[in-house]
Formats: sequence, C-alpha cells, structure tokens
Amino acid sequence: MPQGEVLFEFVQLGQQMRVAAIDSASGTEVVVITPVSATRNQMQQLALAKLRRKLQTEAPAPVKRLF
Repeated sequence: MPQGEVLFEFVQLGQQMRVAAIDSASGTEVVVITPVSATRNQMQQLALAKLRRKLQTEAPAPVKRLF
C-alpha cells in the first residue's frame, strides 16, 4: 500500500465510538466500532489496520474496453 494521507472521523454513539478511516488517494473508507474507554491511538491503529487490509485485498477495477 502506498503511504498516503489517511483521514479519521470520530463519532461517539453512547458508550461506543464509531471511527472511520479514509484513504485520501482512493477514497476507500472503513468503519470500526470501539468502546469509548479505548485510547484515541488504539482506535486509530485498529481503523488503520482494517483500512490497510482492505486496500491490500481489493482487486483493481477492470479496464473498460471500447471495442
């Protein structure tokens, strides 16, 4: 995975935190739900690991042929 910028979004939902990690180059997004008692760093590392895994397993889109 190329090293690009990753954006994180945190939204508290009761006693849980919804953390979204978005790869700025591809627009790929993953979401994890963590307890609010976890540290911000733990939340980011979990979301980042899931994003990296998704980017590694995604197959490139097939090229459309015109003829």
